[in-house]
Amino acid sequence: MSATAATVPTPGKLPGLILAFAIAAVAFGLGKLVPLVGGAVFGIVLGLLVRHFAAPSASYQPGIRFASKQILQWSIIALGFGLSLTQVAHTGLESLSVTLSTVAAAGIAAFVLGKVLRVHDKLRLLIGVGTAICGGSAIAAVVPIVKPDEHDTAFAISTIFLFNLVAVLLFPALGHLMHLSDLGFGLWAGTAINDTSSVVAAGYSYSQTAGDYATIVKLTRATLIIPICLVLAMIVGWKEKRSGGTDFSMRRIFPWFILWFLVASAVRTAGLVPDVLLPWIHFAAECLIIVALTSIGLSADLRRMASTGPRPILLGLGVWASVAITSLVVQYLIGRL
Repeated sequence: MSATAATVPTPGKLPGLILAFAIAAVAFGLGKLVPLVGGAVFGIVLGLLVRHFAAPSASYQPGIRFASKQILQWSIIALGFGLSLTQVAHTGLESLSVTLSTVAAAGIAAFVLGKVLRVHDKLRLLIGVGTAICGGSAIAAVVPIVKPDEHDTAFAISTIFLFNLVAVLLFPALGHLMHLSDLGFGLWAGTAINDTSSVVAAGYSYSQTAGDYATIVKLTRATLIIPICLVLAMIVGWKEKRSGGTDFSMRRIFPWFILWFLVASAVRTAGLVPDVLLPWIHFAAECLIIVALTSIGLSADLRRMASTGPRPILLGLGVWASVAITSLVVQYLIGRL
């Protein structure tokens, strides 16, 4: 990633960056106090509230935009250091049929229900990708490619979080009711719950074995964000070229941060990063994504989100239900339950 003027914060960006980091620090602390919610969701909410009740002046906007775009990409790259490609390969092959089925179910449900509910394309895409892959991280990864409005991003992440919370509370009880095995529940949680923190919470509340397996399945599922981002980049590029855009460039459209994400994962897989540094890298990634999502909240319009109505939430419910049911059905068909 080149250190150009577009990627290095300038003095004019400092007021907005200071504001974003200050709010993110509060969100981080609240996330530690209430880990079920997490710092990222607190960041979005606090950013929305600050924007709604005390909107930052124009001098803050360059820094806020920088954090919501560039720092967002940096956070995704840093997350790559937490993903060992070797670690997930074995479990990934075991769970591949279930994972691919749930991703397909999420895509179909998002498209069909989104049309029925008249949810516009970009918000429909964000909710579909977030439910299919890994919640807020997946939404964060596709934002630089599809360039939705900030309020759409905030709405999508908030919707995903709502059903994460429901899943953490509901899944363990349903798993015991259905007499799922530890591995069966781990595979269900890993393929049907979105954010990693929620997968961990639900999995380990069921059993240690279920939690271990669910976490690895979830990491495997997260790798699918790479091909999805590449496909989205090609679609965006094709649409720009078809519309006759004079500034079309595949080099510009290509999500380079995903390439650096892969490099980070390869570095982790090769063991080139000392184990003692990994917790600090994870901490840095967590902080960066909270700052980025806080900035998205600071850029979003709460009144505009409210005017959207309940349709995106109904869409999120429908997509999430389709993923949860598909995971169970495919496990039953292949004899995993």
